[in-house]
Amino acid sequence: MSVKAIPDGYHSITPYLICRDAARAVEFYQQALGARIKGGVMKGPDGKVMHAELVIGDSILMLADENPAFGSVSPQTIGGSGCGLHIYLEDVDSAFDRAVKAGAIVEMPVTDMFWGDRYGKLRDPFGHKWSIATHTADLSAEEMKQGMEEAMAQMPKSA
Repeated sequence: MSVKAIPDGYHSITPYLICRDAARAVEFYQQALGARIKGGVMKGPDGKVMHAELVIGDSILMLADENPAFGSVSPQTIGGSGCGLHIYLEDVDSAFDRAVKAGAIVEMPVTDMFWGDRYGKLRDPFGHKWSIATHTADLSAEEMKQGMEEAMAQMPKSA
């Protein structure tokens, strides 16, 4: 019997988040993003989450508690995050509201964007950045370029 290099249900890239209080993060992602636990949550003798897998839509998200002794630190420990996660959902407005009610912080309200998405940005209570969207229009490169130019013309000019 041969083993698949990429197990069923996984994609080539799988985000792995380090969280301060990963058990609470699992609950937050369930409430805010409709995540489902895949295969249980593994905890160490100290009760901290060593590994958890969540399914959001058709994607898997892995996470664990921070462990500075092993170089695993959360955005809260390092003072921010240099990356973000993007998620497409059927109803961005409902998902955005649900995430805010669960404790996410609005970085950019949901709005219609020039590239054809209804889009907003959040920061979760663990310091991770999320952009969430519903695709609303298939646009050509020329339509997106024109929309971008119009959007940039509306932006305030810096001094």
